[in-house]
Amino acid sequence: MARFMCMAVVGIVAAVSLMQCAAAQTVHVVGGDMGWTVPQNGAAAYSTWAAGKRFMVGDILEFNFATNEHDVLQVPKASFDACSNDNPIGSTITVGPANVTLTSAGENYFICTFGQHCQFGQKLAITVSGSSDSPLPAPSPTSTPTTPNSPCPTSGPTGSTPSGSAPDPNGNTNSSSSAVLASLLLSMLAIVMGLIA
Repeated sequence: MARFMCMAVVGIVAAVSLMQCAAAQTVHVVGGDMGWTVPQNGAAAYSTWAAGKRFMVGDILEFNFATNEHDVLQVPKASFDACSNDNPIGSTITVGPANVTLTSAGENYFICTFGQHCQFGQKLAITVSGSSDSPLPAPSPTSTPTTPNSPCPTSGPTGSTPSGSAPDPNGNTNSSSSAVLASLLLSMLAIVMGLIA
C-alpha cells in the first residue's frame, strides 16, 4: 500500500510539473498595439518595444499581420543587418497572425521579406534568456548567438495559434522557469524515494 501511495505521489508531481512547464510560456505580441507592420518611425519602434520585455526560452512571439501583406522569417544577424532572406532559420511564415516559440537562448532576429519592409524598419532583434535568474539586455550589433538551452519541450516556428496561451493582462512578461526546475527536482526526489521504499 505504501508503494502504491509513493507511485501516486510521483504521478501527481509529474503531472503538475508538466502543467507548470506549459504555463511557463509568456506570449509577447510583437509591437504591441502596432502589430507586425512597417513602423512609421523605422526600426526604432521594434527596438523600443523589445527593450521593455524579458524573453525566455519557451516564450511565444505573436506576430499580428494580415496574410498576403506581410510575413515573418527568422534569420541570422548578417541577414538581419542586410535585410536579406539568405540563410533563413526555418521557413517563411506567410499566414498571419503567426506564433513563433523561442527555442534557443541568445540573440534571435526576425524580418519581413515583403518588398522593402525590412529596410523601412519591419525587423526585430531580441535577446532570449535560458533562465529566469538574470535578464539580458537588448542585442548589440557585435553579439553572437549562444548555445541553445530548452527547459521545456517546445515546438519550432509555426503559423498556428497555441491552445490555452494568452498574453498576461497585467503585462507581466516573466516566465516561471525556476518553478519548472523546482518541480522537476521535486519529481526526481519523489521517484528516488519511491525506489528506496
